[in-house]
Amino acid sequence: MDAKLRIEELVKLLNDANYNYFVLDNPTITDQEYDKYLRELINLEEKYPEYAQVDSPSKRVGGEVIDKFNKITHKIPMLSLGNVFNEDEVRDFDARIRKAGINPEYVCELKIDGLSVSLIYEHGILKSGATRGDGVVGEDITHNVKTIKAIPLKINRDIDIEVRGEIYMDKETLTKLNRERELEGLPLLQNVRNAAAGSVRQLDSKIAAKRNLNNWIYHLPNPLDYGIDKHMDALSFMKDLGFKVNSNNRLVKNIDEVIDFINEYTEKRDSIPYEIDGIVIKVNDIHEQQELGFTAKYPKWATAYKFIASEVLTKLTDIIFTVGRTGKITPNAVLEPVLVAGSTVARATLHNEDFVNSLGLMIGDVVSIHKAGDVIPEVTGTKKERRTGVEKPFQMISECPICGTKLIKKEGQVDHYCPNQNCPARGIEALIHFASRDAMNIDGLGDEIIEDFFNEGFLTKITDFYHLKEHEDDILVLEGFGRKSFDNMLTALENSKHNSLEKLLFGLGIPGIGSKTAKLLAEYFGNIDNLMHASVEELLSIKDIGDILAENIYNYFRNNQNLIYELKMLDINMNYLGVKKKTNEFITGKKFVMTGAISFMSRDEIKALIEEYSGTFSESVSKKTDVVIVGENPGSKYDKAKELGITIWNEEMFKNIIDKL
Repeated sequence: MDAKLRIEELVKLLNDANYNYFVLDNPTITDQEYDKYLRELINLEEKYPEYAQVDSPSKRVGGEVIDKFNKITHKIPMLSLGNVFNEDEVRDFDARIRKAGINPEYVCELKIDGLSVSLIYEHGILKSGATRGDGVVGEDITHNVKTIKAIPLKINRDIDIEVRGEIYMDKETLTKLNRERELEGLPLLQNVRNAAAGSVRQLDSKIAAKRNLNNWIYHLPNPLDYGIDKHMDALSFMKDLGFKVNSNNRLVKNIDEVIDFINEYTEKRDSIPYEIDGIVIKVNDIHEQQELGFTAKYPKWATAYKFIASEVLTKLTDIIFTVGRTGKITPNAVLEPVLVAGSTVARATLHNEDFVNSLGLMIGDVVSIHKAGDVIPEVTGTKKERRTGVEKPFQMISECPICGTKLIKKEGQVDHYCPNQNCPARGIEALIHFASRDAMNIDGLGDEIIEDFFNEGFLTKITDFYHLKEHEDDILVLEGFGRKSFDNMLTALENSKHNSLEKLLFGLGIPGIGSKTAKLLAEYFGNIDNLMHASVEELLSIKDIGDILAENIYNYFRNNQNLIYELKMLDINMNYLGVKKKTNEFITGKKFVMTGAISFMSRDEIKALIEEYSGTFSESVSKKTDVVIVGENPGSKYDKAKELGITIWNEEMFKNIIDKL
């Protein structure tokens, strides 16, 4: 065997595979094949080091360890962008450009939430990678940049060039990484931006290599030197050189189309596999960019529209403990009130002792807050560098804050519980849950009112809600209650009697039954009598109902038949009022993943069809996937499905099945 020739063949094969997988999202070989060829290449390079090539993919596995980060001065400053936060400010940006006598086209780009990077190539070979730093001087991170497979070690032309972009981490990668760190007892990484920044600032490149970082290239600092006078053409030029350029960029004719793009990706934001925190808007014409020039800090020809802030900083003033309806003890953050995603937040759940300790929280810390799903406020991290020394360490309580009973922590679980079945807090929380929006939705009965009614003795169990009229005289003399509010409450109570069954099932507080499972049971059984008489075996036959949940449901209805009878006597609806889903032997109860394009149906139409027939639609292939629908130009999901032996439907097979529905 000619070792030199074989090394050249392997380098080309592996580099082509990297390009197809990480840039084009179109794998050409399996992971097993890639690993086999890479091992062969590394063995040959160790035996014949004189034949090793500068762009060998073996350099991406890491191994270089540096003592410290050296500084790199940017030949052209890496300026940051000015920010705009609403439509009026976007239009003001456009007006300033038009005031300069320019009628611009714009390029809209997704603002990636990661770490800016400058890449220098000499004669087409990667020479250095650097962070933005202060815009003039950055840190040399070349040893870590080489581990990122989306960044070419050698581009397609023998030229000197600098390109700029963003190093980032996919959402799924962060999830997998944190799962591994949790098993190893390591602190969890809080978000993709911090994870990416922390990864490229590792002195040992093997650590960065394991983090599976990614990269988008979006800026050519000196396009006129290459005969390019449009930004959109610069993006195409960099793509042709072998860089990964985002396909979601769009050339638009006017500011109205910019607004349309912003609105479109505001809606799409959560479905994108990487985090974006805004939209970048750039004048397309390079000569117009030069005419507009720069301020001391920002280019005048570009700006960044920032999505409404979903993460802000505030002070953690205390941690208090509440008792749930199952006896679960939950630590809660008391915060200096702060506006987050449009509403004021003063409290946030801290889940359990392990969660607090994983964040390293101390009372008095400055903490970051965001709204999970733009609804539930959560503490996501602490700014330890801003501590003053007066902060107090967190201490988990050992006794119930309501009844004083010693808490227990079951083996293998993270939560603490009050074992006292008669703890007053359990009754209050169960009542609050029953009246909540996702349960019986009894408008006008908030947490504080229910607590007052409980303390007054009006409410001790859920059936008491429907006897509150009997306490009319006593309620009307309470502070904050008048005739109108009392009558509104009675109307809400009467309306709640007509809810569909799933609202009642969720409101009953059966251990493990959330709103999604409650609807699943209501759809399946149709009425509460069918559910009450269901055996454990029948419950287990329903997808997503496991052993523990089936036992919980079975035991609940065996032990609470009198309660259900009382609710029936109060004329509470016990039937499912929704449209019962259709069933089909090929779809119902199965988990589907789609890859590639189906010619006769859109992705959303296919998802809706599967859900109509009680199937589930997922974005990723796993051992739990039942069927992968494969269309034209499938991605890596197809290879993974074949590897796992999962059933595959091509377009013709899928059409034959749905034609019979």
